[in-house]
Amino acid sequence: MIPPPVRPEPIDQPVGLSWRGMFVTGLLLWIASVAVTALTSNTNMIPTVVLLGSFLVPTTAVIWYVDHYHSPELTGSLVVRAFIVGGVMGVLAASILESLLIRPGLAMFFGVGLIEEGAKLLALMFIARGLSTRTVRDGIVLGAAVGFGFAALESSGYAFNALLVVQDGQPIGLSLPDLVISELLRGVLAPLGHGLWTGILGGVLFMELPHGGWRPTRKLLLTYLFVSFLHGLFDSASGIAAIIGDISGLAPVAVGVGVIVVISIVAFVVLFRLWHSETAVTQASTITTPAWRR
Repeated sequence: MIPPPVRPEPIDQPVGLSWRGMFVTGLLLWIASVAVTALTSNTNMIPTVVLLGSFLVPTTAVIWYVDHYHSPELTGSLVVRAFIVGGVMGVLAASILESLLIRPGLAMFFGVGLIEEGAKLLALMFIARGLSTRTVRDGIVLGAAVGFGFAALESSGYAFNALLVVQDGQPIGLSLPDLVISELLRGVLAPLGHGLWTGILGGVLFMELPHGGWRPTRKLLLTYLFVSFLHGLFDSASGIAAIIGDISGLAPVAVGVGVIVVISIVAFVVLFRLWHSETAVTQASTITTPAWRR
């Protein structure tokens, strides 16, 4: 009797644009939109410039995570939901709480850090509520998606404010160059902020509560305070730079860049150690990663 032929296993192939393709395509479209807006003075093009510029880097960053990590729990729809729904929920909650609780002062930026990181953490918990199995790396990727969604929406607001030319408290015109500068600056800083901080929070959340739940643990609370502190330092970098510059005579811009670099290195080291922690490695050993994703 002749045995039936053995069917070869299907080869897992990447689908759609890679993160490089997404970034290059989006960047070219954004440059074209800026050029057309400048040449035609067509204000209808401004939302296109704002949205492309604000979402380009955050979207690319999320695709980079998905390109480099495969998990049966993290479907494409879940990651997209984390980016959009989680990002919007975080922005809404943070906006309400900041309007009620934040007052001008030295501690303002650290208060903003506590509120925004708390809002994103709650949004992540809501998005992940249906997951029966949670791994550290799943938490990092899903948390980063929520953070980058928050960053994209926040950058859109900053871009809109930069667009407006204000005199005596009243808008008197529009400035495309200020809009472009704002989006370039926010784009460069995007990988160093919200996605990084919420990725750390997400990894610790899934490590501490691998089977779900809302119960805060000591480690989760300490991590929340840690990333909130980094957030506050990041937002107050210009003020710190001015103080250090006055004392040392160094250029405030150079000091500010140095502060941001140090904060980012600390956060990246924490994220790297979390990704390669014993718990994360043990969990990942049960997941087969396709060769094209490695």
